[in-house]
Amino acid sequence: MTAPRHSFPRPRHDHAPCMRDALAAADALARQRGLRFTPLRRHVLEIILGSHRPMGAYDILHALGQARGAQKTAPPTVYRALDFLLREGFVHRIDTLNAFVACFEPERGHRAHFLLCRRCGCVAEIEDPALTGALERAAADAGFTAERETVEIVGLCAGCAQKAGASSTADPSA
Repeated sequence: MTAPRHSFPRPRHDHAPCMRDALAAADALARQRGLRFTPLRRHVLEIILGSHRPMGAYDILHALGQARGAQKTAPPTVYRALDFLLREGFVHRIDTLNAFVACFEPERGHRAHFLLCRRCGCVAEIEDPALTGALERAAADAGFTAERETVEIVGLCAGCAQKAGASSTADPSA
């Protein structure tokens, strides 16, 4: 398996360039595709891009409420924005969490698979042609036509695994 395409955040990671590049790509793609990338859709994407953790619709709704103050946003409005972002490849859905993560390469259609850290909640998108090929062959061998695919692997990221190892080897009498 290849390394994660976008790995887990490192300590003191400056996420601003990642966000800026992904928003610029989304803006350019929307123009190129002739899409209505409304301020609300863009703001929902900004909120998702701002986190390395998957965000549920109500988390996004709460963040919108904080940003917009008295101007309320209804849940169906957020769901419509998420449907748009998902359809256009600007976000991915993490099915097991009923949540969304940003796609940092929306200009390039691809199959994404995810590593989910059960401790810190961060997610890394991986892309591996060998894994994709194996899944395609398994489906074909079964006479199965896949319509949708989600691969989510739950475990510990390197940082959390290191912390867990350090805490399990710590002297309890200290």
